Order: sequence, then structure tokens, then C-alpha cells
Amino acid sequence: MFNYIVVMKLGNLNLSSRVILAPMAGVTDSAFRILARSFGAVLTYTEMISADGLIRQNTNSLRLLYFKPEERPIGVQLYGSDPEKLTLAAKLVEKLKPDLIDLNFACPVKKVTKKNGGVAVLKDLGLLKRIVSSVVKSVSLPVTLKIRSGWDAENIVALKVAEIASDCGVSALAIHPRTGKSLFKGKANWGIIKEVKSKVNLTIFGSGDIFSPQDVKEMLDQTGCDGVMIGRGALGNPWIFNRANHYLEKNELLPEPSEKEVVEIALRHLSLSIQDSGEYYGILKMRKHLLWYIRNLSHNQELRKRIISAEKYEELKKAFELYLSSGVPSRVEQ
Repeated sequence: MFNYIVVMKLGNLNLSSRVILAPMAGVTDSAFRILARSFGAVLTYTEMISADGLIRQNTNSLRLLYFKPEERPIGVQLYGSDPEKLTLAAKLVEKLKPDLIDLNFACPVKKVTKKNGGVAVLKDLGLLKRIVSSVVKSVSLPVTLKIRSGWDAENIVALKVAEIASDCGVSALAIHPRTGKSLFKGKANWGIIKEVKSKVNLTIFGSGDIFSPQDVKEMLDQTGCDGVMIGRGALGNPWIFNRANHYLEKNELLPEPSEKEVVEIALRHLSLSIQDSGEYYGILKMRKHLLWYIRNLSHNQELRKRIISAEKYEELKKAFELYLSSGVPSRVEQ
């Protein structure tokens, strides 16, 4: 019988559950990571950071390195295609003492892959091995990898990458079993995760199409993976971590939060964002999150309009309060 409650070891790091927040560019900032951890995500990652930008001391790259103690355990995720630059960037990151370093070979976005970064590295496994070997040897922190199954359907390389990762001393491999070319289309092929886990002695995290506690359990059951990364399924739904952990431990589903609880969590997230970025930028960053929070709430059309147009915290707070009191909020006073 599968043991759902287990301590996973990544180097000297002990993880007390199997449910992890996946790194997502433009999404998993400090505010979101704090919220996810508070709901039971056992591990979080920074947004993807360019090794080249970090070496050049690019302001945006440096900003993405920021994390708080309450986000731990946390991994810093780097991307690039130059072994020397990634190694130097990893050494710079190690000075900040995160809990691990993650190398991204999964991002399918064109602006990343056109420079041979992200999933494009999977087209050259010799290069990937040089990068991984160099980084692992250069730092004392655990090193993990995040990959897709391959560049395209004719070149599925997840098993080969897992063998390289194991040989190089990588602590864990996260697999999103879609190809780079497929983006998020179609269904993730969990069978690839199962194959890799059955053939390589390495900690494996599964990713892809996880939107409920039942999905988490099903992935563990089907693939035998060690942990499950939740990405898109956590958008506007950070309580999925608590619900998933409870389901794995008790085999019972906690109810979805009430409308009032959703609003309270959304405003808490908004406050964390404003604390980090100030009111203007904090709200700017949060608009998409707030829209994700309300997408399943009934009669949300007016609230949606207010979220899109509001520029002050008090405007947003009042819009949510009016929604709760009326069901169909009236116009918010400016």
C-alpha cells in the first residue's frame, strides 16, 4: 500500500509532506509563496531567474532572489544554457543561503527557448550534463531539476535526463510530462513519470494537470512519484495544499472555502503583495490573482469590473465587502 505520509530527504533537507508549490514565472512571488506555505505547501520556489541577468546584476533578476524566512524551505530557480554562467550564478545564489537550487529545463516560452534556455536545453543532453555536473560540484546546497518530457513528441528524453541527474548527484527531478512544443495543450502523460520512477533511483516530483486533492492522490497512485508539484491548480486556490494534505492523511475531503473565506484569503494575499511592492505595484501584480480568486464565485461581474479598475487597497476592500453583503455589488464609491 502506498505510504502517503512520509519524510522526503533532499540532501540535508527534510520535507514532511508530498505536496509542493511549482515555480511559475510572474506568479510565485514572495507574497504567493508565503500564502502557499501557510496552507501547507511543503516546499516553494522563486520565479525563474536568468543566470546571465544575475551575473550582470540586472535589477529585475536581483529582485526575484528576494525571500523571507517564513517561505522556507525555498529553492531558487535558475535558467540559462551556458554552464559557466549557470555555475557562477549558482555560487552567487548559495551566498543567500536558500534551501536548494533548481535548474529549469522546462520553460517553453519563446523568449526563453530562442536563447536555448528552458526546455530547449533538452535538445542537447551533452550540454545539459555539463551544466548539471558543473553546478552540483560547485555548490554545497541540494540541486534539483525541473524538466518537460522532451522538446517534441519525437524526442522524449525524460528517462535519459533522469539517468544523467542521478549520475551527477542531483537531489530530485521534477517532471512535467508534456513536451516543449505542446505548451499546455492536451493531457499530461503521467506514464512518463511512472516509467522514470520505476527505472531510476532518484527522488521524482510529478507535475501536470493537478487541480484537486483527488488529482494529487491519483498521481501518487499511478506513478509512484515521491512528491507532487501543483502549479496552475493553485491559482486563486492556495487552500488546495491544505486540502490535499488532509486528503492524503485522512482520506476525506475538506469542503471548499465559503465565499466569505475566499474573500478573506484574497484580501490577505493582496495585503502581502502591497507590503512587498507598495500599493500601486502590489495591486498591479495582484489583479490577475484577484480575478483567479473570484472566477468561481456567483454573480461576480460587478466585482470583476471593480478589480480591473481599482487603484487603491480601500477600493478593493470595499468592493469585496459590497459583494459579500449584496451578492451583486453596487458601484463602489471612488
